[in-house]
Amino acid sequence: SLRRRASLVSAALNRLKGVSCNALDGALYAFPTISLPAGAIRAAIAQGLQPDALYCLELLEATGIVVVPGSGFGQKEGTYHFRTTILPPEDMLE
Repeated sequence: SLRRRASLVSAALNRLKGVSCNALDGALYAFPTISLPAGAIRAAIAQGLQPDALYCLELLEATGIVVVPGSGFGQKEGTYHFRTTILPPEDMLE
């Protein structure tokens, strides 16, 4: 069910260092906050990228996981996020 998937995704994200995700209620997407070190923020800016965009690119390169940078959704300045779906089959989320 979608409720179970939402719970699995938010719990998994909250186990990651530097990631915080609110409980998902009625959405098909998670929008966790990510804490980025100052060096990562400087590196992104030096490359002409938003810090969360660089995070998403590096996540893709390192793991093959695709997420969308939160900077494309009008996030609060000075905060960083990404958006991911909760739609994969449950066995892939466990």
